[in-house]
Amino acid sequence: GKGQMVDVSMFESLIGMLLGEVNRAQFDFETPSRPMYGPVEAKDGYVMLATASEKTFQDMATAAGRRDWLTDRRFEKYADRRMNWDQFVDEFEAWSKTLTVKECVAALEKHGVPCSPYLTVTDALQDPQVAHRGSLCTIEDSAGAYQSPAPPFRFSGSPVQSGPRVAGLGEHTRSVLAEAGLSEAEIVALIK
Repeated sequence: GKGQMVDVSMFESLIGMLLGEVNRAQFDFETPSRPMYGPVEAKDGYVMLATASEKTFQDMATAAGRRDWLTDRRFEKYADRRMNWDQFVDEFEAWSKTLTVKECVAALEKHGVPCSPYLTVTDALQDPQVAHRGSLCTIEDSAGAYQSPAPPFRFSGSPVQSGPRVAGLGEHTRSVLAEAGLSEAEIVALIK
């Protein structure tokens, strides 16, 4: 076989995660004050929703016991729903706030609505997927050991991992300058 270079841009990776924002930035229309892909409040936290299609909206209405939303002029069509999103979320939260996060997610999933508990970073780091995938790696620096995100990609034939240690400030200055061709006297003069 023949290998190939894998080029992954951090900047492009972040742009790729902003699909809704990228789409909205290309068109001139008023945006709702609440994001259309965002958290809704439950009794004990938040639930993240992605209302990406008419079917998802219909399924949300069914899960919340509010099929009347399907014929409500404020929400019936996507454009109207977008312009009245604040009102929709207020009405949706009148239902979701009566449930715990677990109950709300279960009710939505029962109707096929894409959702998940809204996690803090601390919560996310406790998720079993993090341990299963090895999403964190231990790194040491002069202050001690800490956990750092591991690269999010994996290769079938090559291990990908962060180095186990971060160099201290100036630790490699002499060797880098020597490799660049500076004499010992020049290095000493620069370090002073």
